[in-house]
Amino acid sequence: MLEMLNAIDDFVWGPPLLVLLVGTGIYLSIRLGLIQVFKLGAALKLIFSAKNEGSGDVNSFKALCTALAATVGTGNIVGVATAVKAGGPGALFWMWMAAFFGMATKYAECLLAVKYRTVDADGNISGGPMYYIENGLGKSYKPLAVMFAAFGVLCAYFGIGTFAQVNSIVEITKITAGIPVMYTGIALTVVVAAVTIGGLKSIANVASKIVPAMAVLYFITTVGILVCFADKVPGAIGMVLQDAFTPAAAQGGFLGATVMLAMRSGVARGVFSNESGLGSAPIVAAAAKTKWAAEQGLVSMTGTFIDTIIICSLTGLSLIVTGAWCGPLKGAAMTDAAFAAAFPGFGSMLLMVGLVLFAFTTILGWNYYGERCVEYLMGVKAIMPYRIIFIILIACGPFLKLEEIWVLADIVNGLMAIPNLIALLALAGVVVAETKAYEKHLQESKK
Repeated sequence: MLEMLNAIDDFVWGPPLLVLLVGTGIYLSIRLGLIQVFKLGAALKLIFSAKNEGSGDVNSFKALCTALAATVGTGNIVGVATAVKAGGPGALFWMWMAAFFGMATKYAECLLAVKYRTVDADGNISGGPMYYIENGLGKSYKPLAVMFAAFGVLCAYFGIGTFAQVNSIVEITKITAGIPVMYTGIALTVVVAAVTIGGLKSIANVASKIVPAMAVLYFITTVGILVCFADKVPGAIGMVLQDAFTPAAAQGGFLGATVMLAMRSGVARGVFSNESGLGSAPIVAAAAKTKWAAEQGLVSMTGTFIDTIIICSLTGLSLIVTGAWCGPLKGAAMTDAAFAAAFPGFGSMLLMVGLVLFAFTTILGWNYYGERCVEYLMGVKAIMPYRIIFIILIACGPFLKLEEIWVLADIVNGLMAIPNLIALLALAGVVVAETKAYEKHLQESKK
């Protein structure tokens, strides 16, 4: 069973999907005139200055924080370490490339989410790929929308949303602080239940407080590592650029890597980390209070920039300057070694706090994504049963370590992207038209 799932996983996350993901980003970047370059400054300003005048459930900042809560997770710590271990320092460059073009993808999918959003039977906003597939492409494409929603629920239940995050939390707290798995599991279940039963507004309120705090904490810590090893930073950046285009030589516990392996590792982990093109972030972007779909697209685009260009880069450079990347360790243990090298005695504790916060907020964000997918498939009556099952799975998470579950989660995560990317390519003209209308509005408002 595991061999079969691994074969499917390798196929799903193989070159065709990665080319489709990055290719869609390149196509949208061209159609939108490199919006991620020329509008990034305006987008970063909008995080705090958006007027939040339109209909919606939460303001733009809270919508962004909830999306970041779901994307800034173990991928930023464990995923980066996995990519660098497999592909060498050059993998970080390809992560940047995936994020650069992914910003245009994130802009487009979140714009479409606002344009085609609807209101459910309880009066809450519903949006995301399932709605812009059905309402944008037409009713004949509903099977594609149903496919996306079904994969979304499975991903929330068995993938990014539960077991991967729960296991990361219970393992790091046991190793670093000696807290028994059962105690951490009980505490986590209670807190998740308390937050998620309240729905999006409760999740967004928590996310808008935790996400900025955890991002600042992690930023200060990793910059501190780079300051401690300041003399090695130029060399590390040089290695990233050199190994992206030439095979990385074996050294220490690193076995060497081809350019293709660096490219695949970087692109795959980059996409997995920032989720551009997977269709998850548009679900919460749809709930933002805004009159202009393009405005929320710009705000959402900054999520990919913050997640990968900033946070993943800081993790990757920390691994390289400390030499942890070419040691015998893998995953979280490798990142832990980097933190401990810079801050002996308390570096591991800092990493534990960061990882716990990252993983906890990812659980909250994905709970909401799965909820909106369930509502699309079965209506509002299914929301509470969904939440209860989600909480039960969180409670079981610390004790489930089936490798088959991880591989299945990876497969479902990748399959979410396919219906979404088809819709993005088909609706690119709508994205361009909405962007031009918003730019015209901005010009007229200046007069």
